[in-house]
Amino acid sequence: MLRRKSLWKLIIPPTNSTSILTHIRSTATQTLPLPPRTAIANTTSLVTAGRHYGRCYWELSKARLSMLVVATSGAGYVLGSGGAIDYLGLSYTCAGTMMIAAAANSLNQIFEIKNDAKMKRTMRRPLPSGRITLPHAVMWASSVGAAGTALLAWKANMLAAGLGASNLVLYAFVYTPLKQIHPVNTWVGAVVGAIPPLLGWAAASGSISLNGMILPAALYFWQIPHFMALAYLCREDYAAGGFRMFSLADPSGHRTALVALRNCLYLLPLGYLAYDWGITSGWFCLESTLLALAITGTAASFYVHRTTETARRMFHASLLYLPVFMSGIMFHRLSNNEHVSVKNSEALVGYTSTSEAPIKELGNSDQQKKAKRVDRSGRQRRPPVAFASVAPFPFLPAPSYSSY
Repeated sequence: MLRRKSLWKLIIPPTNSTSILTHIRSTATQTLPLPPRTAIANTTSLVTAGRHYGRCYWELSKARLSMLVVATSGAGYVLGSGGAIDYLGLSYTCAGTMMIAAAANSLNQIFEIKNDAKMKRTMRRPLPSGRITLPHAVMWASSVGAAGTALLAWKANMLAAGLGASNLVLYAFVYTPLKQIHPVNTWVGAVVGAIPPLLGWAAASGSISLNGMILPAALYFWQIPHFMALAYLCREDYAAGGFRMFSLADPSGHRTALVALRNCLYLLPLGYLAYDWGITSGWFCLESTLLALAITGTAASFYVHRTTETARRMFHASLLYLPVFMSGIMFHRLSNNEHVSVKNSEALVGYTSTSEAPIKELGNSDQQKKAKRVDRSGRQRRPPVAFASVAPFPFLPAPSYSSY
């Protein structure tokens, strides 16, 4: 009887308006029970913790810088692929490069906790600010670095994995401590930045050839004026952090500007080499030369008037140079070149040894130049490199430093 009466009350509520509202509230409370407060608190704490550590991992990895490294590696992969691009392999290469770059940047901050705490620009990073513990950061860096190297070895090849692992060691265990010892660290850092496009080339082609040095050389020479401008603008901050930057031993800025100008001049022949070696079309030669002249103009202005304004202008020009250069070399690249595979070179030798008629049928001046560079003995003649170094990372002579 009690159950029937209660059911009857739910169906036909009292006629009084006040009792009706009270009845509705009590019914809603009975039919829609609220979840326990502990469950809500646990869910909120998990979301908060996820956001906190995700932000810390993002800052430890220097995600924006790591994505730039991934872009250079991906560009090297595309250039080394020739006509057929394995997009799945490209994705694996970019993912492995991203993890290695994140590990290298994290180790860099692990070794520089005390230095970062002294600089306004870096004192709010996760480790100096205490937002994450040192063992946690070490575990993150080691795990993501090992995973990235393993991914490259599994999905690309051992050459790419070796380049990635060596670059991690060079950045974390050579460049990072060298920043507190000698100003040559800038040149070592330029080598570190030039390896990722070579890694991408090796992942796509399985080898390293002279043609694959164009983009690494551009990265190497570009980084010198970029870092010189940054070191000049942040001299006081670097001095407070205990870093031996080149600009600290050059109060007038004369040698700093000269080194930046010299490396900007080294960028001038890269467009011609890319065209002459059959990597890009002739349009890239023109565009790259004009781009190099533009950044050289800002470096010359900094050399003549060594002020904060001219240094900042050169820094902004360096930020613009790299994406434009990479976009140009990707847009004008020749997808039907034979520089990737040895088999293609052998086929080209056999193709040209029979008669000269097939060469005329190619109808492409770039392919004709490449065909002419292969002699009848099967050996490919080296392109002229009298005005540019064969090595992608030539160590420029470091100036002498008397005192600091």
